[in-house]
Amino acid sequence: MSWMMYVLIIPFAVLSMIVNSLGVISLYRFKDVYMRMHGATKCSTLGAIFASLSVIVYAVVQLCSGGGVRFTVLIIHIVLALFGLLIGNSTSAHVLSRAAYRSGILPKFAVIDEYAEFSKKELAEELADAEAKNEEVE
Repeated sequence: MSWMMYVLIIPFAVLSMIVNSLGVISLYRFKDVYMRMHGATKCSTLGAIFASLSVIVYAVVQLCSGGGVRFTVLIIHIVLALFGLLIGNSTSAHVLSRAAYRSGILPKFAVIDEYAEFSKKELAEELADAEAKNEEVE
């Protein structure tokens, strides 16, 4: 292993730890559910990207020095896991924030609530669909 590998791996790993630590701090410092969720999901995603980059750099260096097929498989697994994390974090944050809004937890510091009108229309449509299904069953 060359010292050039450490020049890339250590900064990525340190950045990962710093960004993930900021995500933890955001859970304590932010005042609102939505701000906490934003801070935690963005920081954990970015921290995972930096950690994945450090592992990918390590695997590429090992692969170039004759490490074998297992490092190629490691790179593929890391890329697939990172892709799943990118989709999963944003989707889960959206679902959780929508559920929080629907359960009555409103944003405390929002100046304009554009989702309120859309939410009313959406709930009315869901109610109409549910009533239509109940009539079909009966």
